Amino acid sequence: MTNSDDFRKWGRDMVDYVAGYLDTIDKRPPLAQVSPGYLRQLIPDEAPHQPDKWEDVMADLERVIMPGVTHWHSPHFHSYFPTANSYAAILGDILSDAIGCIGFTWVSSPACTELETVVMDWMGKLLGLPDSFLSGEGESKGGGVIQGTASEATVMAILAAKMKSIRDIQHTEPDRDQYEIMSKLVAYCSEQAHSSVERAALIASVRMRLLPTDEKNALRGDALRKAIEEDKAKGLIPSFVCATMGTTGCCSFDNIEELGTVCNEEQIWLHVDGAYAGSALICPEFRYLGAGLELADSFNFNAHKWLRVNFDCSCMWVKNQQDLVGAFHVDPTYLKHEHQGQVIDYRHWHIPLGRRFRSLKIWFVLRLFGIDKLQEHIKTQVALAHEFEALVAADKRFEISADVVLGLVCFRLKGTDDQNRELLDQINKTGKIFMVGAMLNGEFILRFAICAATTTSEHVKYAWDIIKEESCKVGAKEQLNGTKEQLNGSKEDCNGTVQNGKE
Repeated sequence: MTNSDDFRKWGRDMVDYVAGYLDTIDKRPPLAQVSPGYLRQLIPDEAPHQPDKWEDVMADLERVIMPGVTHWHSPHFHSYFPTANSYAAILGDILSDAIGCIGFTWVSSPACTELETVVMDWMGKLLGLPDSFLSGEGESKGGGVIQGTASEATVMAILAAKMKSIRDIQHTEPDRDQYEIMSKLVAYCSEQAHSSVERAALIASVRMRLLPTDEKNALRGDALRKAIEEDKAKGLIPSFVCATMGTTGCCSFDNIEELGTVCNEEQIWLHVDGAYAGSALICPEFRYLGAGLELADSFNFNAHKWLRVNFDCSCMWVKNQQDLVGAFHVDPTYLKHEHQGQVIDYRHWHIPLGRRFRSLKIWFVLRLFGIDKLQEHIKTQVALAHEFEALVAADKRFEISADVVLGLVCFRLKGTDDQNRELLDQINKTGKIFMVGAMLNGEFILRFAICAATTTSEHVKYAWDIIKEESCKVGAKEQLNGTKEQLNGSKEDCNGTVQNGKE
């Protein structure tokens, strides 16, 4: 049994450990270097009957846990997309965990509800969202809610769209069976959309069509209109469209203005998934990426990707909160309270009943960073991506595979897919940096994402030197005709030797 004195001492130990871990994270291999099942061999088969010593628990962090950690906040981590982190957010989470409320209704913890409503309006204004998404603006019916992930937000949007379609049809055809209507609903997204969108349709039992994109990997209005006309001719009911701002594969942007125009004409719910790229809207120079958001019914982005707020914290806004609340309203006696109907009860806005006090960490981050520092963070990471893009473009063995808009660079060797897969495997086997690949327009590409907040120009150059070195082992040597060349100020002889870029 622990007490407050233990907590004070152990807390200091843990804070020191966490600070030391993050200070030296660049010394660890970014990708865990273990095999499946490694951990079971390091700990007993059963939990202890008596308490272990705190010192033994701390010692096991390095022995048991850290060998199996992939270090997302390493400046050598260039995989997936960033996951945010900051001491400010960690402090907010500590307080949230200490309070330990389950904020399903206003009365269950008024501060939990009211701070969330306020900071979601703060965040909406910071992103430049239309007033119709904000709960505190004039006659707006909109509002924001913190979901766990963008996947959850998409599920909520498609379920709300589904129920709205059923209600709208039954309003004019009251005798029509809702399950017959459900069987005809259809949703649409880009073929570049995240797999979670297709999964959301499976969860919602709504058929999903993946639509072709243009030469910029963007879903356009004409493609959507064509699909809608085809489905209506079959007796189907178009119900939902998910547009993506910053696709996972190549960070492409669907044309929200065109899609929104079609959706508004056809009375179809438009959800905009800005999981990664949505954060960039805090910078005025990137605000153009959100053109057309005023036509959307819902919008989501992950503050836990790029805005220094720890996972999980996915911000979702709806233009009409009743479309969300009305779809999932169940009101048992034990959850009712005297202020019902006058305040927000967020239990109606998401899948789980219980919810953490997640708005605290947003509040801490916005206050302790300020808008200027958050904007600077986004701009710095975008500049680093363009620096890497320039390094790739200057090497005649490689090609850029997609426009570099934010913090992701897609590129490949001018060779076969097998060569590029082999290159990626060799890069990751070094244990020095970590990247992943993707399929784009029928070709295997490499993705280089600027992820950690501590990434600098030196880390970018270091990564590029490793990539060049490993490329010499997968058939790129012949492309240089066996000669030495001067590439980006670094002499490389394709014998596995890199002169620059040492840590």
